[in-house]
Amino acid sequence: MSSTIDAAVDAISAKLGGGFDGSAKFVIQGEGAVIVDGAGVRAATDDDEADVTMTADADTFQEILSGDLNPTAAFMSGKLQLDGDMGTAMKLGSALS
Repeated sequence: MSSTIDAAVDAISAKLGGGFDGSAKFVIQGEGAVIVDGAGVRAATDDDEADVTMTADADTFQEILSGDLNPTAAFMSGKLQLDGDMGTAMKLGSALS
């Protein structure tokens, strides 16, 4: 597992402070993926399914986590791609902001 994924798990865990009602997968291009669900935050495997999958490069993902880039703005500008339930993505975006 990459240090980027380890750092992402730590950062998302700190922001959420526990589980999440729903499931979301963050795919960080070239690094791996993180899954967020009722069990918490962890590195994802290829078999992990989620209500929504969000894909971005490592820089965009870092900007979202640091608060420098709003997840909605990232989506609208094409830096963040979504596949699945938009409502779950919005709920998670609000929790991370």
